[in-house]
Amino acid sequence: MIKSIIKYAGAAVMLSFMASTLQAQPALYVAGTHFEELPSAVRTNNPEKIEVLEVFWYGCGHCFRFQPLVDDWAHNADDDVDYLRFPAIWNELMKIHAQAYYTAESLNVVDKVHAPIFEAINLQNNRLQTERQLADMFALHGVAEEDFLRAFNSFPVQTKVNQAEQRMSDYQIRGTPSVIVNGKYLVTTNDAVTTQQDMLTIVDFLVAKERSAR
Repeated sequence: MIKSIIKYAGAAVMLSFMASTLQAQPALYVAGTHFEELPSAVRTNNPEKIEVLEVFWYGCGHCFRFQPLVDDWAHNADDDVDYLRFPAIWNELMKIHAQAYYTAESLNVVDKVHAPIFEAINLQNNRLQTERQLADMFALHGVAEEDFLRAFNSFPVQTKVNQAEQRMSDYQIRGTPSVIVNGKYLVTTNDAVTTQQDMLTIVDFLVAKERSAR
């Protein structure tokens, strides 16, 4: 009896020691160095899942190179992760490109035109800066001109563009590509995060952090 008590007491002490040791260890990635905590959490699309929001611009060469990496990451993400894209807006050209993205989304053709738009701008030097040029691009991928124009100038698409413009400051976005994790954390490259693969490793860390907090 006494031996059993001593045995369980020893186990409890060991578990307590292990827990305190783990708590004392520094986090692998820290706020202010590897990622930023947003001043206020931004509402996510689906509170039942952990949102990972890719912030991009079609005219950004770094975003173009990030696409295959983040696409592969999203393809292998766990079921509790909600991966979304968010077009950044700082100027009128970016606003037109955001409008093109939300048009593709409304027509359910993102998978058909997303990569070709990136390629046209970054490989073919076609800036796609007018409605006419974008209509032609969509037509190349099976979208009738009248369908494109109707969606491009629709109220729902305009509303999404306006909302995206307003959320730029909420997300504290200063460059692309960036990733917002669960409306709380901003991940981008910097002196401590030197590669785009590093960004995704930190995204994994933050997803796990949010998962463990639930």
